[in-house]
Amino acid sequence: MKRAIIQVRAEQDASAVLESMGRDFVDAWNGAKAADPIATFTFSSPTQLFSVISPKRWELIEHLQRIGPSSIRGLSRSLERDIRRVHDDVTALIEWGIIERDDDGKVLVPFDVIHADFDLRAVA
Repeated sequence: MKRAIIQVRAEQDASAVLESMGRDFVDAWNGAKAADPIATFTFSSPTQLFSVISPKRWELIEHLQRIGPSSIRGLSRSLERDIRRVHDDVTALIEWGIIERDDDGKVLVPFDVIHADFDLRAVA
């Protein structure tokens, strides 16, 4: 199962992310059981996350997961959206690696599960 995590991590959390990666590396080096690879998309703020994955793009991702590989024209028709807007959204999501093209040129979401992970915290 291919999985992805979408997360928001402030710059001050970068050291925690690096520490976690370091622990995972050491565990793998010491022969721990290999886990399935997980794609991680990290955004520096909710603003950045929502500028890349707008509500329309989130809907597009969910829809594409349901229908499987599709041409952009077919995706546009099934979403009942303007083809140019769908093309722009697909292009942006391909640049981030959330959507890919297959050998036939169709677009698809290469993940079975996408998990969103971020916290909203009160200022101390």
